[in-house]
Amino acid sequence: MIISEKGLELIKSFESLELKAYLCSAKKWTIGYGHTRGVKQNDRISHEQANCFLMQDLYQVERSINRLVKVKLNQNQFDALCSLVFNIGVAAFNQSTLLAKLNAGDYVGAAEQFKRWNRAGNIILAGLIRRRQAEEDLFNE
Repeated sequence: MIISEKGLELIKSFESLELKAYLCSAKKWTIGYGHTRGVKQNDRISHEQANCFLMQDLYQVERSINRLVKVKLNQNQFDALCSLVFNIGVAAFNQSTLLAKLNAGDYVGAAEQFKRWNRAGNIILAGLIRRRQAEEDLFNE
């Protein structure tokens, strides 16, 4: 599966576009729509480059979800997982209770796990609470 336009819009709504590098709440240099790989202080990019980075980053996310999830997903579930994994990373997702419950066929239990991913640097963030609720809601649609 690949992410839909609806999934892209969800990610973009939480990963606001920044064309100049900034330190995110997890203390990583970030640019575009949450891109961190190779970003340094004072980096600048175009809107087109931000979209390119997003699609590159999502390609790895999509591949990982397609490889790790062993049960059937609908498009909304896949899109919600793309948003989550884009934000928390593949390694965290791979070790998550959410993935374990999902692969056991417990879709309800998996959906309830989204809200547990509400911290950055051990601090609960209101933005992550909102994002996880939006992802859970989409997963359950």
